[in-house]
Amino acid sequence: MTKRQSGVEARPFVYQGRTLSCKDVALDTLADKFGTPLYVYSGDQILERRAMFAQEFAGVEHTVCYAVKANSSLAILKLLAKSGTGFDIVSGGELARVMLADQKAVERVVFSGVGKQAEEMDLALNSGILMFNVESEAELELLAARAAALKKKARIALRVNPDVFAETHPYISTGLREHKFGIDIRIARKVYRRAAKHQWLEPVGVSVHIGSQIRSTEPFGAALARVVDLVKQLRKDGLNIRYVDAGGGLGIEYGTGNFDPAAKVHEYANALKKAMGGLDIHLLLEPGRFFVAQAGALLSRVLYTKVNGSKTFVITDAAMNDLIRPALYQAHHEIWPVTRSASKKTLVADVVGPVCESGDFFARDRELPTVKSGDLVALLDAGAYGMTQASNYNTRARAAEVLVRDGKVKLVRRRETLKEMLAQEVF
Repeated sequence: MTKRQSGVEARPFVYQGRTLSCKDVALDTLADKFGTPLYVYSGDQILERRAMFAQEFAGVEHTVCYAVKANSSLAILKLLAKSGTGFDIVSGGELARVMLADQKAVERVVFSGVGKQAEEMDLALNSGILMFNVESEAELELLAARAAALKKKARIALRVNPDVFAETHPYISTGLREHKFGIDIRIARKVYRRAAKHQWLEPVGVSVHIGSQIRSTEPFGAALARVVDLVKQLRKDGLNIRYVDAGGGLGIEYGTGNFDPAAKVHEYANALKKAMGGLDIHLLLEPGRFFVAQAGALLSRVLYTKVNGSKTFVITDAAMNDLIRPALYQAHHEIWPVTRSASKKTLVADVVGPVCESGDFFARDRELPTVKSGDLVALLDAGAYGMTQASNYNTRARAAEVLVRDGKVKLVRRRETLKEMLAQEVF
């Protein structure tokens, strides 16, 4: 059922005989050992995707800064840090995670986000991150004040808004003027001149990010071309601009369509290289979803099936608190049985969780192989924005996580307990 293009599996989850497996590890054995709901990640595929970027950008001075918000598992951060990966963070908490995973990786951190607070700035300044991606003039003023107070030089890039449209879900589009992100590129030059006069600010780069889950590479090239023009203007103004942060947002295939990840990275790299036009610059890249989404699956057990009128429901022990993307973004996730039946029978059903919300669903009117109570199913492409957006809604414990690498299984997050959930409450 998985697509193979150019010798590269789009997903690491394949059937061996009748059993869905990750590498050579059968998913039913993981469910039996660790329970469900359970997130399963392929460390092999994460590193494979990392290697694709290294290969395609080999002729360009660059640093890959993985977007921590996609999946902030310490085990995954440590895995990537060992490969020389940097990190794109959007909070002080994410910086703390990077520091726990690999202290040396801090010098490869870029700090993005529209609402940085003073204590987060202080942590980043004292830690020695690579640079701040500043998203407003008010933020720039606060950062200047904190840098002066700590007597720490703040290396900055302005995140400019290029007003480039990228076809994606409106909740994850970020490159238009009406979005909350970035500074209008038309006033950026003026803001840079002002920043350059401040003793404790050092403008070193320009940043851009136009959205997430973008399948066409053309918008990336268009946005970067506008940034390159700005860099040339800033250098004429005497600023030593050494970095261009091209952002992230490269999309994947969540459905059953053909998807060749290696070819997509090649196309993406060519679009960026063409836009750079030979500019002597250090390129920063912020992939997140592309590295981890297809490397992860959420295992769940079917609790019940039921029929209400003309509707059939498959009720699972995973819910919107475990994976909110379908409810939040109307996102599609393929749902495969862990044990494939010899029967060709299918059913059309809504796949839903136990949470007390009609919005608690994973699929609606989906044709599936027939399943029954006790069967295991895998929700694919759940490695990005799954656990990072999980909650305790309905006082439900968050799932456990395991990492599979080289055929070995490691529990990287214990299942949350009721005691842990209630420990912080005072009554």
